[in-house]
Amino acid sequence: MKRSVLTRYRALAYITGVLLVLLTFGMIGKYALDMDAAADFTKVVSIMHGWLYVVYLVMAFDLGSKAKWPVGKQLWVLIAGTIPTAAFFVERKVAREVEPLIAEDSSAAAAKA
Repeated sequence: MKRSVLTRYRALAYITGVLLVLLTFGMIGKYALDMDAAADFTKVVSIMHGWLYVVYLVMAFDLGSKAKWPVGKQLWVLIAGTIPTAAFFVERKVAREVEPLIAEDSSAAAAKA
């Protein structure tokens, strides 16, 4: 597996996670604190999170299929982008698990050369 697959996933996990935390704060401001400016903020952030979550799904699925994950694990990684702060923890765990696969592929490629 190429390192770029993991890098793309990690970038989208962080972006999606940050946007979801911002959206959560915006919703608290909009509904709990009755802030007028929060309505526009949540509209913009929710659209950004929605579109980037779709890209996150593609990148996470690509990573999971190349890492040959079981369906349950794949679903957990895909759902992590919908739970505030979960994407950060799942991304860290996934990066630790996938890193040896990248090292194995690069050493196998070096051995062939």
